[in-house]
Amino acid sequence: MTDMTPDRYTLLADIGGTNTRVALAEGGRLLPQTIARFANAGRASFYPILSEYMAKEGVHDLAGACIAVAGPVSAAGDSAEMTNLSWVIEADEVARVTGAETVAILNDLQAQGHALGHLPEGATRTLIEGAPAEAGASRLVVGVGTGFNAAPVHEAPGGRIVAASECGHAALPVQDARDMALMEFVHSAHGFAAVEDVLSGRGFERVHAFVTSEAGARADIPAARIMAAMQAGDPLAQATGRLFVRMLGMAVGDLALIHLPFGGLYLCGGVARAFTPWLDQFGFAEAFRAKGRFSVLMTEFPVQVIEDDYAALTGCATYLQALRGRK
Repeated sequence: MTDMTPDRYTLLADIGGTNTRVALAEGGRLLPQTIARFANAGRASFYPILSEYMAKEGVHDLAGACIAVAGPVSAAGDSAEMTNLSWVIEADEVARVTGAETVAILNDLQAQGHALGHLPEGATRTLIEGAPAEAGASRLVVGVGTGFNAAPVHEAPGGRIVAASECGHAALPVQDARDMALMEFVHSAHGFAAVEDVLSGRGFERVHAFVTSEAGARADIPAARIMAAMQAGDPLAQATGRLFVRMLGMAVGDLALIHLPFGGLYLCGGVARAFTPWLDQFGFAEAFRAKGRFSVLMTEFPVQVIEDDYAALTGCATYLQALRGRK
């Protein structure tokens, strides 16, 4: 950027467990040409990324900043602690580095929820058709990436409400003896078997370790290698993928019953996108709908995947514009 006009731009950041995405917005509109991605590994904190990015773009004294964080946000909304990274994000420090007059910190799934309805054409793909939704129906975003989380999206008279949660740390769903064996396998390593311990990038590796241990050939290999083996037709890798998708369908189905997202359920995150071609083949819809006498109700909920890797930045821009408009 070359325009140094104070308060012209707002800064957006989406901090995941592995990467941080940063961009600028003007008038509530994400500027795609300003998007940059930074690897988190080897960095002691988030703030040098901000300084590096602002120097690169040639901006200072920003009008506002909205930071989406993969972790819980304080009740006051002025700080957040990363779940899978030893960073703490504080609004006062973001304001100091950016010069922003308004600073907002959101959970990353909240940012995804605020992006719904503002994404570019073609940013989502339908996985499961559902019943036609009434205007204003509740929706749900579910993130599967370095971690797992979800956020319900409600349209209210005063504007959109996207509630935070940490549902990835709830107990893993169990329906049969094999599910119990998987839960005990994870529990033996971590002391508690949470949803995120299975339904995440590292969780996929644990599922593979479980499947190979069942076959008497325990293997601990990275998720990317398991995916490559799955695509090559390796039986144990495909068995891993099938079990992962079944557990994903069960967990997402539970969330659908809790939140009743008649307006649609949206999967997002790198792992969700990587598994999109396999969801139908490995029985996601069947696992999602397998809720006994409520299985018919499950057919009401459409499921889509958000394929835009920068959707959280769009959500940050939308939220910050609305927030500044209320001040």
